Amino acid sequence: MPETHDPADHGADHHADHHAHDHSSHPWRDRVIAPVIVSTRAAHGQRADQSAPVIAEAAERIGFACRPPVIIPDGEGVLAALSELVVQISPHVIITSGGTGMTPDDLTPEYTLPLLDKEIPGVMEALRAHGRQRSPLAVLSRGVAGVAEGGTVIINLPGSPKAVSEGMEVLEEILPHLCDQVADLRPSHEWGSIDDA
Repeated sequence: MPETHDPADHGADHHADHHAHDHSSHPWRDRVIAPVIVSTRAAHGQRADQSAPVIAEAAERIGFACRPPVIIPDGEGVLAALSELVVQISPHVIITSGGTGMTPDDLTPEYTLPLLDKEIPGVMEALRAHGRQRSPLAVLSRGVAGVAEGGTVIINLPGSPKAVSEGMEVLEEILPHLCDQVADLRPSHEWGSIDDA
């Protein structure tokens, strides 16, 4: 039976330090992605999760550390799991997988939205457009993206490993720059002037 993980079980610093040895010269080696797998069957041990390894591999490619996944059933527990991660761990990025469709218990977007101080609709537009090149059903994903209090970026991906893989292709290009903006790290001259507004 797959192990489900409490968000507070493993400190982000431990995993960031572990991966720092692999990416000692990488500018983003201390950034942490926390996968949250929303799947009733995976949480109950009825199937093995295949999405978290895809997220971890993508994190490795861009030099981010990746926490062990939190695996929870569909439904209202999503809000509690996300809230606990944001408050107690404060990872740079939370990527959820699952619960973005049309069935009655697909509620991941509904439980993500209350945590977002700023939505980033363009991220989801890019994800759906990229997925649409492979399957017309990509437009049915209702996922949301945004920044929670404290600067944690939260992005909802669908539940299938294939959709997660396609989504991470887009996010690998976006996440380093997105995290820079959230942390206000870019030099002010790169943001343009008031005349550009």
